[in-house]
Amino acid sequence: MLALRPGCECCDRDLPPDSKLALICSYECTWCLDCAETKLGMTCPNCQGDLVPRPIRPAAMLAKHPASFERKHRPQACGAA
Repeated sequence: MLALRPGCECCDRDLPPDSKLALICSYECTWCLDCAETKLGMTCPNCQGDLVPRPIRPAAMLAKHPASFERKHRPQACGAA
């Protein structure tokens, strides 16, 4: 199950579970659309994988399986792609 991390690893922007601005790679690294497009070239700097829209978990399932509270803020990775 996806962790649904709460923020962009680059700029630390809040990305709530229902955000359409959240992108992930196959390792669940989480980025906002702005950073992905302008700083990362739509490629994860951690694994070099593609960044794709993060799925939105339905509210009923979110209540049962809440999003993660663990933030990973790694601004040093923002220009590495």
